[in-house]
Amino acid sequence: MKRTLFLVTMVVLLLLATYASPSTAPKIIAQSIATPAPTDVACESLKDLKLPNTTITAAEFITKKPIEESPGIVVYGPDWKSPKSAFGQVSVPVPFCRVAGTVSPAINFEVWMPPADKWNGRFNGVGNGALAGGINYPAMLGQLTKGYATASTDGGHQSEAIVLGDWMLGNPGLWSDFGYRAIHEMTRKAKAIIEAYYGQPPQYSYFTGCSGGGQQGLAEAQRYPADYDGIVSGAPANCPTRMWPGETWPSYVTHRNEASAIPVEKLALIHEAALAACDALDGVEDGLIDDPRKCDFDPSTLLCKGEDAPDCLTAGQVDSVKKVYEGLKDPTTGEQFWPGYEPGSELGWPGHIGEPFVIPQGYFKGIVFEDPNWDWTTFDFTDPEDFAILYDADARYGPILNATDPDLTAFKELGGKLILWHGWSDQNIAPRNTINYYNNVVAEIGSEAETQEFLRLFLAPGVGHCRGGEGPDTFDALAALEQWVENGIAPDMIIASKVKDGKVVFTRPLCPYPQVAQYKGTGSTDDATNFVCVNPE
Repeated sequence: MKRTLFLVTMVVLLLLATYASPSTAPKIIAQSIATPAPTDVACESLKDLKLPNTTITAAEFITKKPIEESPGIVVYGPDWKSPKSAFGQVSVPVPFCRVAGTVSPAINFEVWMPPADKWNGRFNGVGNGALAGGINYPAMLGQLTKGYATASTDGGHQSEAIVLGDWMLGNPGLWSDFGYRAIHEMTRKAKAIIEAYYGQPPQYSYFTGCSGGGQQGLAEAQRYPADYDGIVSGAPANCPTRMWPGETWPSYVTHRNEASAIPVEKLALIHEAALAACDALDGVEDGLIDDPRKCDFDPSTLLCKGEDAPDCLTAGQVDSVKKVYEGLKDPTTGEQFWPGYEPGSELGWPGHIGEPFVIPQGYFKGIVFEDPNWDWTTFDFTDPEDFAILYDADARYGPILNATDPDLTAFKELGGKLILWHGWSDQNIAPRNTINYYNNVVAEIGSEAETQEFLRLFLAPGVGHCRGGEGPDTFDALAALEQWVENGIAPDMIIASKVKDGKVVFTRPLCPYPQVAQYKGTGSTDDATNFVCVNPE
């Protein structure tokens, strides 16, 4: 009886605090419930979960923080800020169970899980970008708020910035963690933690990543085909032992001599000339080159008739532009070592035609030459002896760092589905590399029809590296993947949007390669419904 009276009294006091005049109401502050709810207990008990070669370093249910204060009462709600990471720090506006751990020797990971009544039954592992080096909190946040249990890893090493490769020097164990082991270990541990928390495993497991994350997705499909039911691999950096030299090539080209430099101020000129030559090839003038492989733009058309000027290119500049388009080739045989950048990508070249792109420098200094003071200007890409070093490094380190195996038979037989995608105006990773990988899979599987039963490639005109550019860079590949995995509905097209200032500017279908989007001939060219996917002529 006394306990009942006490509870009634507390309720009355809380009601008075809420509805009384602020000037007369007692200042009673609503606090978190002292006794943890069952989900709190289940989460915090995960600190004692025993997993192979793993130490759980944190297990906490993030529930309530003050978010609004007024005279007489403080309103509480979830508003938790993640630790700092090379990928950024985020505020999480929903309650969740956070588990952090380390797999020996140094693979850090986190698993975030919504309460059971908010969980959609799915697990989404998210990838890193560039050289990893931190937990990808922004990607985890996006999936958590949609109801997924999600996980990320630092790739087996910590770095202040995802583009720095100092950790590579003298640490071959970290190379394999970065190349394939970290994501696999994260996935195994995350699934075990999810099952321990909810009392059941995820019904479906998906992986999404772009760039370095795209490489991670392909490594999973090739090495550990049972880890995921479906994978989205965007702009995959799946052949870094060739890609990193290829990304350094434009800097070499533009530093051969003073005349070879391409002024950044002239990139817009080159870009507009490429569009003028090739934009209309698909029947629609929309500022996009639908398939740059059909573009025969010749930068010689911009050759100055006299002295150098802002509206023309010198002979040296023309030659450099051509070589950037051509990509890196064996100086002896002419064989393509790494594809070039496409017409239409020119506005993204500033990071490559000045000082060399920073990411490859870690590879050269830490792995190839094992010299932190190695000077990139001492390497001659046109010297057969120097070029032989690239082949040797490719052979030695490709099995560790690359994810180029086209044999996806095991992934296919397990029912796995894979969506590849790449932006045609990618200024970092050459899109033809992804096309080459797709074609290699087709050759391995035996036919395109059989390949497309589990793997489809989508190319996005005008889209830069993972996002950006003038093309439609906003689309939900994961939703398309889920339909494919869970309902057997293969993606015959993915509707993509170009969004500026929060508003959709235009939409366009992305078509499964080798199909392309073709305008029907009527209606707005800004509306995807006025296009169809067809095989190219």
